[in-house]
Formats: sequence, structure tokens, C-alpha cells
Amino acid sequence: MAIFSELPVLDFVKSDQEVERPLSPSKASQILATRKPEWLKIRPPGGESYLQIKELLRERRLHTVCEEARCPNVAECWASGTATFMLGGDTCTRACRFCAVKTARKPPALDPEEPFLIAESIATLGLHYVVLTSVDRDDLEDGGAGHFSATIREIKRLDPKIIVEALVPDFRGDVEAIQTLVDSKLDVYAHNIETVARLQYRVRDPRANYEQSLITLRIAKNYARLAGHPLYTKSAIMLGLGEREEELEQAFADLRVHEVDILTLGQYLRPSLQHLPVEKYVSPDEFKVLEKQAQANGFLYVASGPMVRSSYRAGEFFVQGMIQKRRSENAI
Repeated sequence: MAIFSELPVLDFVKSDQEVERPLSPSKASQILATRKPEWLKIRPPGGESYLQIKELLRERRLHTVCEEARCPNVAECWASGTATFMLGGDTCTRACRFCAVKTARKPPALDPEEPFLIAESIATLGLHYVVLTSVDRDDLEDGGAGHFSATIREIKRLDPKIIVEALVPDFRGDVEAIQTLVDSKLDVYAHNIETVARLQYRVRDPRANYEQSLITLRIAKNYARLAGHPLYTKSAIMLGLGEREEELEQAFADLRVHEVDILTLGQYLRPSLQHLPVEKYVSPDEFKVLEKQAQANGFLYVASGPMVRSSYRAGEFFVQGMIQKRRSENAI
């Protein structure tokens, strides 16, 4: 799976200990040509919580999208003790043109111990809101849905109060795979359309497409409703790939027609010279305008900003509040 919009910010603010070194004229010209706006600069990751999570992941052979897709928010999230776990290994069967995750036609086999290891790690870290995602596994008959479901069930078994959000592949539109995920009793079903309809083929792997992504979100919502299982659906769009305002407005409307509850909007950032170039750096003020435009369509929540990503803590706090309120009302 092309992992949503978790892409790198390569310009870091220098730490107090960092020594300034003179640059060659050619290197200085290169840096100036690719310099990002000030609002996209962050500090390198570090801190006690960050190191603790990193050590735990290495010890248990686990992967996070925070690292694999070089998310710019890794320092903030890991410092607060949260992380987005990536299932099914670190190798994707698709090759989206925006994504930093490595690809192969035949990734390594699934680790049968992974569901337990992830659930146990979450319990060790004391997390209350868990985000799971995965690479695309088109090499598997169910696209990895059963592995996803087993992990969620194990998490819920250890602590039924934990809120689980799953950012999932499109499963090639396989209805049974989508139903398998919903039956696991996850709380948030997330799948990203990534960009507007016109740019889908340019941005995403040819096996992904706009309509298929929308339909999978609708299937999840409808099946959950029939099963009597409350479920929020969520999607994300990257900006700066050449999309037009009217195309974004259409995407907002399309998502709501398919009953998507939550939307995140963030800046696309190029992971390497082999990936799509950034067409535009969208300003924070422009993100605010788009947030209002999206909210007018009736989403329960919209997170919009240069550093916003699919797994965005402000959005998670909002969803956590909604789910906890619903649980307390049902308990009365």
C-alpha cells in the first residue's frame, strides 16, 4: 500500500549543539533551489519516550509507518508515547509515486507472532488510542485482512477499552476482506483517496483508483450499520500535487456522499528525487480556508494544515472524545 501522506520533511532546525559548516557554492545553490518554507521545518526526533519506543520496536521486530514513511511528526508523537504500527512487514506490493515505503512483487511472509507482539507492545506502552496501518499485500488472497483482524482482536482482548483506528488498503475492492475488518470491532475504518480524481493515475499505483477507494469506505460503513456496530470512517488528501480548488471541492463532496466522517488535509513532501515533485507549498492560511470549505460538507471533523497527516493526534483526540461519550451513553 502506498502509505497515505506520511512523507519526510528534510529541512531540520539546527540544535544548539550543531556546528555550522561552510558549504560549497554548488551545494549552497542546490539547497536554495529546494528550500522549504519556514512552516515546514521541524527539529530532529529525540527524547526519552522516542528512544524508549524505538528500542521496543527493534527488540520485537516491529515496524511503524512513523519511520518507514519518514513522517515529519515522529518526534512529537513518539515524545508523547504514541505510534502508528505497520502490519505485514515493511515492503509493499504497490509502487505509488509519492510514497517512501520500499516495494516488491513478493514481500516476505507474514509473521504469525506479529498480532500478539503488537498487542503486547501497546499494553506495555499504556496506549489508549491505537492506530494500525499496513503495506499493500496484493500477494495474499485476502490482502492481509485476516492478519489485520487478528491483531485488532488481540488488542481488544487485552484491553476492550482501547480505541483502535485502522488505516487499511483498498483490498482490491474485496467485500469479504472489508467485512473481515469490520467484524474485528475496530472503532475507526480509515482509507485514503490520497488526491483528486484527475491525478489518481499520476500519483497512485495503477491498481488503486478513486472510485474503488470511495466504494470501500462506503462498504465498511454500510456493513457496520447492518451489523449494529458503530463505526467512524476516515480519509485523507495530500495537497501540493497540482490539484485545483474545484477538484478538491468535488473530492470533499464525493467523500461525504460515501458517508466518510473524518477528513485530514496535509502537505505532500517529496521523499526523494525519484518521487513526484512538489508542485506547490500550500500556506497555513490556505489550509485554513480549505478546512472551512471541507467542513461545510458536513464532516464530523476536519484536520487541515501543512504538517497534518492521516494519523494526526488532534484528530485522534477528537475521535477518542466521541467514542468515549458514545460508550458512556450506551452504558447508561
